[in-house]
Amino acid sequence: MGHGLLWLPLLAMFIVLARLGWHEYRKIEAYREWAQGFERSKYDILAVLGQRETTLTWGTPTRSGPIGLKSLSLATIDGVEVQVDQTAIDIGDPPQRGKTITLVLTSQDQSSSYAIPFTEIPLAVEWCYFLREYIGQLAIK
Repeated sequence: MGHGLLWLPLLAMFIVLARLGWHEYRKIEAYREWAQGFERSKYDILAVLGQRETTLTWGTPTRSGPIGLKSLSLATIDGVEVQVDQTAIDIGDPPQRGKTITLVLTSQDQSSSYAIPFTEIPLAVEWCYFLREYIGQLAIK
């Protein structure tokens, strides 16, 4: 009986991990359905992000689909930068680590900025390169 009691915490931990895994799976499936209408998209535990033509949409992932969605026309954006721990970085030589990583979009009139959270610096840098190039192409047209 003593051996059975020793395995009980392990069983409880397995059940908790299985439940957490199921919740994360549901979030990813909800994201997949949401992301089908976008040309480019990203998912991580902090935010979902999608780009369709000149519109950028982002929000918070949940099991029932993204919530708190915000949309923005890329034609109104003038600046794009990556901030690590609230400090702008050189995207040509990004740091290896940071606690908070955000992609910051600044409007043309400098009156508003939008922060999109990321969990990985390389992914934020990749989106920064992409958005800078895309906004540059919009300015040429």
